[in-house]
Amino acid sequence: MTQLSPAHEPQAAPTPDAPGAPRTPAPLYGGTSSRRVTVRDIARAKERGERWPMLTAYDAMTASVFDEAGIPVLLVGDSMGNCHLGYESTVPVTLTEMTLLSAAVVRGTSRALVVADLPFGSYQEGPVQALRSATHLVKEAGVGAVKLEGGERSAQQVELLVSAGIPVMAHVGLTPQSVNAYGGYPVQGRGEEAAQQLLRDAKAVQDAGAFAVVLEAVPGELAAEVTRSLHIPTVGIGAGPECDAQVLVWTDMAGLTAGRVPKFVRQYAQLRQALGDAVRAYAEDVVDGSFPAAEHTFS
Repeated sequence: MTQLSPAHEPQAAPTPDAPGAPRTPAPLYGGTSSRRVTVRDIARAKERGERWPMLTAYDAMTASVFDEAGIPVLLVGDSMGNCHLGYESTVPVTLTEMTLLSAAVVRGTSRALVVADLPFGSYQEGPVQALRSATHLVKEAGVGAVKLEGGERSAQQVELLVSAGIPVMAHVGLTPQSVNAYGGYPVQGRGEEAAQQLLRDAKAVQDAGAFAVVLEAVPGELAAEVTRSLHIPTVGIGAGPECDAQVLVWTDMAGLTAGRVPKFVRQYAQLRQALGDAVRAYAEDVVDGSFPAAEHTFS
C-alpha cells in the first residue's frame, strides 16, 4: 500500500465556525452584527426558509427599542397619518412628513433595515417622479429602501428605482392609499379573477426587481400560493401564516391604538391602559402634594 504523505492525508471537514469553514449567516431576528441588515440578508433568509418579523416605527425612541429587541426590518409607514398625525387615512401624508420621521427612525437604529413608504402623490405620475421622491428619502433621511403600492400599475416605477440602485419593497392586495377608490378597506383577491390579478401583480413587481412584497388583507390560501410562486419574500399583514414574514403597525400590536383594531391584529400589551394609569397616578400626586418629594428637590 502506498503511504500518503502528510500533505495528501485526508483532512477532516471543518466544523461550523472553525477556521476555513463556511460562515453560518446570522438569523435576521435576534442576530447580532456590526452593520445594518441589507436586502441581500433578506434574500438569503428566503433561501433558507427563515421567517422574520417587521414592525412600523415613526420616531427615534421607539425605533431604538425595536432595534435593540432584534427586529430586522422597520417600516416608516404612511400609517403615521392615522396613528401619529391625526389624519383619517394615509392619503394626506406628505413627502416632507415622511422624510422627517424616516430620518428620526434611522438615527434611532443601528442594525435594522429602515424602509420608508412613498406617500400618495409622490410616485403615481410615473417612474421619473418616483425616482425623484425615492432619491430624496435615501439622501435626506438615510433610509435603506422604499416601499410603494401597486402591482402591474407600478412595475415601471419599481424597475427604474431598482436600476438606479434604490431597493424597493412592493405592496399589493389591499393598498390603503386607494381607500377612496375602494370605499373602505375590503379584503382583496376573493374570487378567481381577483386572485389571478393579485398573482399577476405580485409577479410583476418581482420581475421588475422588488426585493420583497407586502400582501395586505388577502385570503390565507391565496397568500400561501403567492408565497410559493415567488422567489422573493412575502410580508403578510392580514394574509395568514404562510408568508415569509409578518408586519404589524406597532401601536396596534402594543395596544396603544384606541378603539377597534383590524381582525388580523394580535395585541401583545395594553400600553394605552398602562400609560393612562401612569398619567393619572402622576396627576393625583401633583394634586395632593406628594410630588415632588424631598428626593426630587434641589437643596
